[in-house]
Amino acid sequence: MNAAGPFERIPPGSRFVDLPSPFEFKRGGALHGARVAYETWGELDAAGGNAVLILTGLSPNAHAASHDGDPEPGWWEAMLGPGKPIDSDRWFVICVNTLGSCKGSTGAASIDPATGAPYRLAFPDLSIEDCARAAHAVVRALGIEQLACVIGNSMGGMTALAYLHLHPGAARAHINVSGSAQALPFSIAIRSLQREAIRLDPHWNGGDYDDARYPENGMRIARKLGVVTYRSAMEWDGRFGRVRLDDDTGEDERFGMEFQVESYLEGHAKRFVRSFDPNCYLYLGRAMDWFDLAEYGGGDVMRGLASIRVERALAIGVETDILFPLQQQQQVADGLRAGGCDAEFLALPSPQGHDAFLVDIARFGPAIRGFLDALSH
Repeated sequence: MNAAGPFERIPPGSRFVDLPSPFEFKRGGALHGARVAYETWGELDAAGGNAVLILTGLSPNAHAASHDGDPEPGWWEAMLGPGKPIDSDRWFVICVNTLGSCKGSTGAASIDPATGAPYRLAFPDLSIEDCARAAHAVVRALGIEQLACVIGNSMGGMTALAYLHLHPGAARAHINVSGSAQALPFSIAIRSLQREAIRLDPHWNGGDYDDARYPENGMRIARKLGVVTYRSAMEWDGRFGRVRLDDDTGEDERFGMEFQVESYLEGHAKRFVRSFDPNCYLYLGRAMDWFDLAEYGGGDVMRGLASIRVERALAIGVETDILFPLQQQQQVADGLRAGGCDAEFLALPSPQGHDAFLVDIARFGPAIRGFLDALSH
């Protein structure tokens, strides 16, 4: 099992599954002694039929909600727990930290057992399919033959579709939350700019940085670009308008921050830059850009979706999402339905853009609860 590298940030409640060694990657290369971090809530029933897997977006860890092993609130605290929409009194819930991350699963920030140093850019080219296979290894290690449902958010929606394609029959149902079957040019362009900001920071140094020489500015700009796309123009206007900061920038900062929205982005970026490894950010963003279910449909994404065998599905999107726009969730539902799935598409009018599933629980919660409740009837 890999030791933690200096830029890994592992929640205290994490548990681990060792991956098969070697763990071979879709695009070549392999890991030896790799692991995946996960956390669980609830109890697996005697038949093993009440398991729900959550696959995350790019930056979250496996700590989706508080539990006895880690009482700190998780990133989906309002959605998961006793009596909540994903009810841990009913479901055995597993959340996996994505392979390639820096939150416990092996990634570019982890120690390479062959060298005793972080992998950095020696980490193999990561694909969404590799992340899906690693998540499946966790589920099997827990003794689960078939999931009741696999839930994927954002990048996790891509991982969930890859999971279902690679492992037919691995889940009875699927909830795709603001996800997609392929990356579109706009989101590729944004992530390309994020990667460029990191790589052009002189402290990135070809991936070889340390605490003293860290690509702080590159990560700040990359995160700001991301946050701008995670919310909607409607929300930015509603929250900040054109409210200005106090005029105390001084002559040396004539082009410095002037509006409250700029200050918000700066504060958000500063909180993030040391909490996520830059190389891992590069690997995961590129994996999203590469993902395309059309590969499995003779160049046709709808045929790729129709090749997936799952009984029921719900694809939820948000009208104001510019990063994973609504038509992508419509496409997921339509494609799965073409393959014989009882698939539903739900468009929500949340003003909060792509991040709505994290904060607009009043809209997302009832939809997810209703779908899961129906599975147990």
